Amino acid sequence: MIIVKTKAELSKMMAAARLAALALEHIGKAVRAGISTLELDSMIRRFITVRGGKPSFAGYKGFKGNACISVNHELIHGIPSKRKILRDGDIVSVDIGAFVDGFHGDNTKTFAVGNVSEQARDLLRVTEECLYQGIKKAVAGNRVGDISDAIQKHCENSGYHIVKEYIGHGVGRTLHEEPDIPNFGKAGRGPRLVPGMTLAIEPMVNATTSNVRTLSDGWTVVEGNGNLCAHFEHTIAVTEGEPIIMTLV
Repeated sequence: MIIVKTKAELSKMMAAARLAALALEHIGKAVRAGISTLELDSMIRRFITVRGGKPSFAGYKGFKGNACISVNHELIHGIPSKRKILRDGDIVSVDIGAFVDGFHGDNTKTFAVGNVSEQARDLLRVTEECLYQGIKKAVAGNRVGDISDAIQKHCENSGYHIVKEYIGHGVGRTLHEEPDIPNFGKAGRGPRLVPGMTLAIEPMVNATTSNVRTLSDGWTVVEGNGNLCAHFEHTIAVTEGEPIIMTLV
């Protein structure tokens, strides 16, 4: 069932989304060569908890971390580790959720570490563009497929590969709600968008193949050929007019 939020619920959700966004902005300033993903994870936990929130991913289905931190060929669900040290030229995706007063906010950005390759910069640019192409279609009267179609076309027209096994989702009192928001599909298909719907739109883009696989840790999902991949995400609210990006700082 798709849950449409009231104005009061949207106001509460804005607080959670803003905290998630501020945490992501904060951690982006800390991303550098020589820091471990576990150190970044600890910083995220402290930033959220001292502001009265809870990291949404802490303990989620047994996840061992407060945020998903994925490096280079790791697409999503990377487990923070003291042994995983960022190096100059890496790219790192940081997926942060914050739970405040009964609601979740969810956002992701892939950061460049120092001097990255032109291929990496282009991949990050295109993936972020895919996100905003999808958001532009998140207007009342459209359908979920309009978001999906816009993301897929921009990705594939740019020479990259959209991941189909993992998708965006509704978000609110629970981290994952209906409807599913695939990053591929046909315009005019799927549930109709109405004001009060809150969605986590999150294109996941691979450099050389749409295939992915999960590592033996049971969590970390990697690009099928072991090449670069990127992930960007915002929580948005559908309104009578333009969508509100709730995780925009």
